[in-house]
Amino acid sequence: MAQSPFTPKKSAELPPVAGVRLAACEAGIRYSGRKDLMLVLLDAGTCAGGVFTRSKTASAAVDWCRALMPSAAVRALVVNAGNANAFTGMKGREAVEATANAAAKIAECAATEVLIASTGVIGEALDPTKFCHRLTDLAAAATDDAWSDGASAIMTTDTYPKLATRKAEIDGVEIVINGLAKGSGMIAPDMATMLAFFFTDAAIAPEVLQSLCAEAVGPTFNAITIDGDTSTSDTVLLLATGGAAARGAPHISAADDPRLAGFAEALSSVMRDLAHQIVKDGEGASKFVEVVVEGAEHDAAARKIAFAIANSPLVKTALAGEDPNWGRVVMAVGKAGEEANRDKLAIWFGDLAVARDGEVDPDYQENEGARYMKNSELVIRVDVGVAAGQATVWTCDLTHDYISINADYRS
Repeated sequence: MAQSPFTPKKSAELPPVAGVRLAACEAGIRYSGRKDLMLVLLDAGTCAGGVFTRSKTASAAVDWCRALMPSAAVRALVVNAGNANAFTGMKGREAVEATANAAAKIAECAATEVLIASTGVIGEALDPTKFCHRLTDLAAAATDDAWSDGASAIMTTDTYPKLATRKAEIDGVEIVINGLAKGSGMIAPDMATMLAFFFTDAAIAPEVLQSLCAEAVGPTFNAITIDGDTSTSDTVLLLATGGAAARGAPHISAADDPRLAGFAEALSSVMRDLAHQIVKDGEGASKFVEVVVEGAEHDAAARKIAFAIANSPLVKTALAGEDPNWGRVVMAVGKAGEEANRDKLAIWFGDLAVARDGEVDPDYQENEGARYMKNSELVIRVDVGVAAGQATVWTCDLTHDYISINADYRS
């Protein structure tokens, strides 16, 4: 599998988060010669909020975590790659329980204080005996600086580990937010769109974490699409250890506390960073594309139109072929089912005016459009001429490699 052209030259270096230790190993769940199991140990007092897929065929791990959110007591997180433990019936639930029990014994906590996530092939039973015995060694090896190992262990068709960090202040005390994510295909918005885990030393009540997490995923993870398919395993978790309280950080118990403003901004920033990394590592992707829709009836309508453009196979293949086929953008706007004024429609490729007032811009030159399409990062902007609704989403192109990756995924 070819490396993403957007692979960073150097991975982000994440600082320690007080109360978080992690480790990863090769457990042989599906892959050979690569890490596929991560254990995170969390200090007593860690709280969590999370959002999950709304798929009707959600994985056993999603069911387990969703039932626990928001949580005032989390001591461990176990994530495996290679097997999604989805559509596995009672065996799937038993695998989650066995994993939680094994981790709970190591962390000296209740099973309900262990969070679980799985990613990989759907419909194959996950055998916990293949990896639960490895958790003891992982606990012994866990450190506060193994972020890159953890990010590598949760990958499936990803071509590079995805990490990001931000700092913020709460009442004058510096707070750290670290994030890990995986995602490359089967990515589309539906509350959350892959696996992503965020760790902070802030002291924040679980209900507030839940609110912060749910609000931040909207314009970030829920504004990206690779292929329009939502995974059975979609999970975003926000875990707060409270470790910064030892440095004087206050405990935040209300979502409208004005002291949260900087933290909320930093959380959105780190989520957006990882969301963009996921799109840039989309299966077979060669283009990173921002789709901006303006002039819609309302923001929700703009969002629907933007995703109609971003998910269109015809638009995405034109991008892959570096073809400035703006007629396909017109098609996608029309099929979205939202109000659009055909005779006021305007389209831009970057700063290049392509169409206006419902027809090709008189100054537009096809060779200029073709030249713009050779860029690796593109912006498609559309004004549908109805009102003031607007939305921005991010996507990638659709190449032959996407087909090859998914045709061979289980082989």
